[in-house]
Amino acid sequence: MNNIIKNNLDYTLFSWAKQGGLNPINASHAKGCYIYDRDGKKYLDFSSQLMNVNIGHGNQRITKAVAAQMERLSYVYPGMATDVRGELGKKLAEITPGNLTKSFFTLAGADAIENAIKLARIYTGRHKIISQYRSYHGATYGAISVGGDPRKFAVDSQAMPNVVHVENPYAYRCPWHSASIKECGERAIENLERVVNFENPDSVAAILFEGESGSSGCIKYPPMYLKKVRNLCDKYGILFIDDETMSGFGRTGKMFGIDHHGVTPDILVSAKGLTSGYLPLGVMVVSDTIAKYFDDKPLALGLTYSAHPVSCAAAIENIKVIQEENLVNNAAKMGTYIEKEVEKMKAKHPSIGDFRNTGLLGCIELVKNRETKEPITEWNAKANAMDLTNKMAAKIRELGMFTFVRWNWIFIAPPLIVNKAEIDEGLDIISKTIAIADKECF
Repeated sequence: MNNIIKNNLDYTLFSWAKQGGLNPINASHAKGCYIYDRDGKKYLDFSSQLMNVNIGHGNQRITKAVAAQMERLSYVYPGMATDVRGELGKKLAEITPGNLTKSFFTLAGADAIENAIKLARIYTGRHKIISQYRSYHGATYGAISVGGDPRKFAVDSQAMPNVVHVENPYAYRCPWHSASIKECGERAIENLERVVNFENPDSVAAILFEGESGSSGCIKYPPMYLKKVRNLCDKYGILFIDDETMSGFGRTGKMFGIDHHGVTPDILVSAKGLTSGYLPLGVMVVSDTIAKYFDDKPLALGLTYSAHPVSCAAAIENIKVIQEENLVNNAAKMGTYIEKEVEKMKAKHPSIGDFRNTGLLGCIELVKNRETKEPITEWNAKANAMDLTNKMAAKIRELGMFTFVRWNWIFIAPPLIVNKAEIDEGLDIISKTIAIADKECF
């Protein structure tokens, strides 16, 4: 058992962490909403790992579909047709909004974003991409440049050019000091249009936003916001790219986050819940208008593993599970239950400043003072200012739960199969964890 940890630490690199002093969970197996380590300790997975294991762990329907596909055909180059490629493309055309009709398959959300940016620039003949500061679109060079997450700072000197960032309509901490979420949304749209004009609308290829905010704090869009983004794009001939990598495939209580807003983007990008993480797969789905443009022009995009048959087979079965087990509805139902329970927790925990949630994509924001909204840990705090956050993260692990604690946020995003008993278990652990912040700050 010690050899497993030793080999991992000696011969592999871990993401987003200094490599010395790591103590990773030694994962053995997983089932449903739980992961087990090799000592037999059980961890409630309250973030679906990276908000991607939508159907829960260990679903053997995916195993069987993958094995059956590998018995027939494991790989062909992307210029060949396969039954699973066509079937998955057809299914995505059925479940994505409006006139999104054709899919280009990638291996993850980041390379789907890269290809969406390329396609937008090729199609429009323009070069600038507008995105939000509080956003994350992946870790490859283009994707991390277009995002606003501070993890990009290490490579900022070589960032992809022609990216322009705008402020989010973050109502809890509105940059324009608005009195309501509606007012914050109106001012954010006004700001976005000003930036478009400052940057020259004829130079802007696309506006790239998440369908629903995720790891940047689950910032909820004002109800009218994305409709006005769509209108603005139409006004200036700009493409609207919707990143559904985290918010897609039932996570928000609808099939896609953008479905809450009644909007159809020009390009929809997704991954994660597309296969529930069982195999790598991402997708870029484009409108019929964009697809038609390439009927007599070459599509200058390509990947060795595009439309990988085994990953496509996993995705088809995964979507069947989501639909047949009514998991989108369960996400909506359990999300409402979580919202009611966290509301009760606010009376007990003065450090809960805000809770933002859509379906099963939520985040508790912790503060030292509800009036001033001073965070318990500052955004992008240095390592020596992370003591309280680290204590809370350690407590969550000690109590048998896996979820993300980032600065002053605790994320709640369990698999879509979660039930009330598992939610109660998770919220009890979070309550015991938040007590640490209460004790230190009040």
